[in-house]
Amino acid sequence: MNVHFIAIGGSAMHNLAIALVKKGYRVTGSDDEIFEPSRGRLAKYGILPKKEGWDPEHIQADLDAVIVGMHAKEDNPELNQAKILGIPIFSYPEYLYEQAKDKTRVVIGGSHGKTTITSMILHVLQFHNMDCDYMVGAQLEGFEVMVKITPTARVMILEGDEYLTSPLDRRPKFHVYKPDIALISGIAWDHINVFPTFEMYVDQFRIFAELITPRGKLIYCSEDPEVKEIGENVRPDIQSIPYGLPEHSVEDGITLILFENQKVPLRVFGEHNLLNLNGARLVCNALGIFNKDYYEAIQSFSGASKRLEKVAENDQTSVFKDFAHSPSKLKATTAAVQSQFPNRKLIACLELHTYSSLNENFLDQYASCMDSADVAIVYFNPHTLQLKRLPAITKEQVKEAFARPDLKVYTDSMQLLNDLLKMDWQGANLLMMSSGNFDGIDFNELGSKIANDA
Repeated sequence: MNVHFIAIGGSAMHNLAIALVKKGYRVTGSDDEIFEPSRGRLAKYGILPKKEGWDPEHIQADLDAVIVGMHAKEDNPELNQAKILGIPIFSYPEYLYEQAKDKTRVVIGGSHGKTTITSMILHVLQFHNMDCDYMVGAQLEGFEVMVKITPTARVMILEGDEYLTSPLDRRPKFHVYKPDIALISGIAWDHINVFPTFEMYVDQFRIFAELITPRGKLIYCSEDPEVKEIGENVRPDIQSIPYGLPEHSVEDGITLILFENQKVPLRVFGEHNLLNLNGARLVCNALGIFNKDYYEAIQSFSGASKRLEKVAENDQTSVFKDFAHSPSKLKATTAAVQSQFPNRKLIACLELHTYSSLNENFLDQYASCMDSADVAIVYFNPHTLQLKRLPAITKEQVKEAFARPDLKVYTDSMQLLNDLLKMDWQGANLLMMSSGNFDGIDFNELGSKIANDA
C-alpha cells in the first residue's frame, strides 16, 4: 500500500504514519512546518519530508490513499491534485476506522479523562500480554508510539476526541469510529468555536451513543448528570453499564482501592482518576479480564504523560504538570492534589491557551474552579489572542471571571517563572496546568530547581 500524508507533522498524523511504516506500507508526507518531537521521530523512520511546503508533484496516480490532517486547508494544492486524480482521500479518524473496521472497536469518549482511561486499559492489556491495536493521545511509558496497527490484533482501543474530523469533514472524530464498546467519562462544555452552546456540545455525545453497533455496550459515568441521562436512554439493544467511585481510602499519601477485603495501592490519585480507573475496569471486563487480574495490573500504572505527572519532588514538596485547561479538568485536578496532600500548601498555575479558554464569552465558566488552591495563578499571552483573532481580554476580566479576588494574573511568563522561584517551597506543592508550556517555561527544569532549593 502506498499512502501519502498531507500535514504529516501533526502529533496524531506522524504517529499514524509511523504505525503504517511498521505495518509495511510505503509512506510519504508533506507539511509546511514540522517541529520536535515529530521531526526526529519521522527522520528515525525515514519518512521526514526532504523539504517543507506543499507540492502537487507529491501526488501521483499510484497512491492508494491520501490522509489529510487538521492543519491542512481546503485549498491545499496537494489535496486538489488528489481530487483531480480520483485518489481515495481520508481524514485521520476515517483511516483509523478503515484499519479497524473488521476488529472489535473500543472507543473512549468524554470531555475529560479519555486519555487516562485509554492509557489504563492499554497498561492492563499489556501487563496480561493481550494483543491489541490502539490510538491514544499521549506518549505512554512502555509504549514506543501513540498509534499501533497490525494485521493480527482483533481489538482496537481508540481515544474518541469530540473535535472536528478534518477541514473537509465537520463531524466530531468519535462519530467516525462506530464503537462495539463505548465509554463516556463526563461532559463539560468545551470547543466553543465549534459548539457555541452547551446543548449542541451535549448532542455530540448523544449521537456518539447512538452510533454504537447493534448489541454493543455503553459504559458510562453515572455521577455525571448529562452522561447518566444518555446512558439511561440508549437504544434497547445496547447494554448500558454505569459506574461511579470505587470504595477507597488514602493512607500516608497513598490512595488504596478496597477490593475483596484487601487494600490495593495505586500510583495515581484523585477522585477523577478513581472514576477513570473504574470505567477502565469495566472495559477490561468486557474484553475478558477479571477484576482480580485488573487490580493486579493497575497497581503499577503511573499515569499518562502530562496527566498529573510528577516532575520533581523531595520530602517537603512535589511539582506536578497536567494537561488541564477546561473548567472541569481544572477543578478536578486542583482538588485531587489538595486532597492527596492536605497538610501542604498548594500553588496552582493555569495557562489560558485554547480558543475556548481565551474567549471572553467562555471565561465565566471558570468561576470558583481554583478554589481548592491556597494560591491561584493564571497566565495568558495577549499575543495568543491576536493569533487566534479573538477580542483582547484584561487581567481584571480574568480575575472577575474566576470569582477569586486574590487571584494572581500574569501576562509575562518569565516574570511568573521568576516569582515562582522566589517562593518558599517548604511544605508546599506546585501544580502547572496547560495544554501548552506557558510560552517557554521548562517544567522539568523548574521542578528540579524547586526540589533542590526547598
